[in-house]
Amino acid sequence: MMTLFAIVIVGYGAGKLGYLGGDFDRQLSRLVINLTCPALILSSAMTGELPDREYILPLLLISVVTYAVLTGVAFVLPRYLTKKKADEGAIGFALMFGNVGFMGYPVVASIFGHEAVFYAAVLNVVNTFVVFTIGTMLITGKNEVEGGRFQKKVLYSTPMLAAYLTMLIVIFRIDNIPAWICQPLTMIGNITVPAALLIIGSSMSNLPLRALMGNATVYATSLFRQVLLPLGVYYLCTLLGFSSFVVNINTVVIAMPVATYGTILCLKYHKDTSLMTETTFITTLLSMVTIPLLVLLFL
Repeated sequence: MMTLFAIVIVGYGAGKLGYLGGDFDRQLSRLVINLTCPALILSSAMTGELPDREYILPLLLISVVTYAVLTGVAFVLPRYLTKKKADEGAIGFALMFGNVGFMGYPVVASIFGHEAVFYAAVLNVVNTFVVFTIGTMLITGKNEVEGGRFQKKVLYSTPMLAAYLTMLIVIFRIDNIPAWICQPLTMIGNITVPAALLIIGSSMSNLPLRALMGNATVYATSLFRQVLLPLGVYYLCTLLGFSSFVVNINTVVIAMPVATYGTILCLKYHKDTSLMTETTFITTLLSMVTIPLLVLLFL
């Protein structure tokens, strides 16, 4: 967690020095969304051995249940956390989406072992689908939605196509993909984590130092994001009868700080990044304490 946070600080410094910012950040965010992130998603199913079949469907099912619950939370709870209507979408996104692809993989590996990274990738299939559908709707409001319905182009974006293909690889256990495909995808996908974290740091450099300390809305959102929602999901999924192994991995994934995609999507659709960046910064900082405590006390 400290290593990943250090990259955010580097991005902050680069933004202050003028190496990052403005149009460059927007172009870099487009590169991450449309190229490096799809490569990361695909490569997650092409390295190492495929997981046991018995966990694949439960992981997909628990992820569907989790995001169904979080969708309801994202559309209802923000109205009680802020008085600004314009901020409800950003708060809803922050409540709903943790940093699964960027921070989730290394944290899951450190807790459950390297072989568990693939299980996190299976969970990330549903997360990716929801980020670029419901998540986009939360960020853009009506800009990407006509008559309350999603535009079809969102469902055929490059991250979604990568998610569909990854799911097929998992379901059909395709494990003989040649190295000339896997290795370039892995190398390109590896750009995603540092690039996304640098973008977050650069966005923070545009805010006054006092803003990075947050406010009541940011801290209330962070409390739900880092503590209350992961515990709620943990107990709900346990009551529904999922195995402890599946529940534990899902809980750790949900306990991640706010997804960097929030800031990236705000940049892409020319929305104010201030609230999203503040919440991402605070939750990332708090996660260095909340995630170890969650694992120690409950998992």
